[in-house]
Amino acid sequence: MTKIRAAITGIAGYVPEDKLTNADLEKMVDTNDEWIRARTGIQERRIVKDPTIATSDLGAEAVRELLRKTGTKPEEVDMLVCGTVTADYRFPDAANMISYKVGLPNAVGYDVNAACSGFLFTLITASQFIETGKYKKIVVVGADMMSRIVDYEDRATCILFGDAAGAVLLEPNSEGYGIHDSIMKADGVGLEHLYLKAGGARYPITHEAIDAREQFAYQNGRPVFKSAVRGMSGVVKQIIEQNDLTPKDIDWVTPHQANQRIIEAVANMMDFPMERVMVNIHKYGNTTSATIPLCLWEWESQLKKGDRIVLTAFGGGYTWGSILLTWAYDGE
Repeated sequence: MTKIRAAITGIAGYVPEDKLTNADLEKMVDTNDEWIRARTGIQERRIVKDPTIATSDLGAEAVRELLRKTGTKPEEVDMLVCGTVTADYRFPDAANMISYKVGLPNAVGYDVNAACSGFLFTLITASQFIETGKYKKIVVVGADMMSRIVDYEDRATCILFGDAAGAVLLEPNSEGYGIHDSIMKADGVGLEHLYLKAGGARYPITHEAIDAREQFAYQNGRPVFKSAVRGMSGVVKQIIEQNDLTPKDIDWVTPHQANQRIIEAVANMMDFPMERVMVNIHKYGNTTSATIPLCLWEWESQLKKGDRIVLTAFGGGYTWGSILLTWAYDGE
C-alpha cells in the first residue's frame, strides 16, 4: 500500500508595510546599529502601527494570497491550524478568527502555542490529519505580532522582534513527496529564561503587574542562546541520521530566525554550508511562528520538486524540533 504523506503544495507570506530600523531604535533605547547587527544580524523589522490591526488580520492576508496562488476555493479547506503566541484574544483562537475573516465555511480550526516552534509544531500536528486520511486540504499558519508584547524600553528584547504571517497548504501525496519524518521536543526548564509573566492564570493582569512591566516578554539571552544552538543542531543531526542521510543529501536547511549567530553556529556544528541555509533575519527580525514560512515563501522560486529540506526551530518553554520533507513542486 502506498504511504500517504502530507505535502506542501503552496505557500504565501505577509509582512506589514511599516519598517522599524536600527536607526529608529537608536532614538528609543540605548543601542546602536553596529551593536544590533553584531549581536543579532538584524537591520530592520516590520511592525504594525495601526492599533486596529491584530494577528488574525496578518494571518488572513497570508491565507487569502495562499488560496489565490493555489487556486483553492474557500469551501475546499477542511482545516486551518495556527501557530501563535499573540492571538487577538485569550479566546477565541486566532485560527477561528482567520477562518471567519477569509470565509472558510467548512474549516475546523485551533491554535498551537509553542512559542518560536509554533509553526513547526503546527505543521507536524496538521500532517497527522492528512496522513490518516481525515482531511484533504489543510491550511497551516504561522503568525505573530510581537510588537504588542515587546517592551520598547528593554534594549535586550525590543531589537529582536517583528510582525509577520506565513501560510502553507497541506495536501495528501502518494508519490514520495511531503513530510518524511519529524521530531518534537519540550522541556519546562526554559520557563525562567524565556516567558511572558502576566496575563495567565498564575499571574493575572493587575495594576501592579503593569507597573512592573510584566505584561511584556522577558528573555535571558545567554542561556537561551546556548540551549537554542544545542537543541536545533541536535534535532537536525538526529533527523538526518535516522533517515540514513548525510548533510550532503540535504538541499536546504530552514531554521527559525532567532539570531544570525545562532543560525551560523547550528550550520557550523552540522558542517552545512551557509549558502544552503535560508536566512532573512536581517530584513524581518524574529517573527516567532512566522519565520520558517517566511523563509520558504522568499525561497519558493529557487525550490525544485524533489529538494530535500530540513526545518528546525527552538522556542520558549523550551520547545524545539525538526522536520525532514521533500518539496512537492517547482517554484514559480
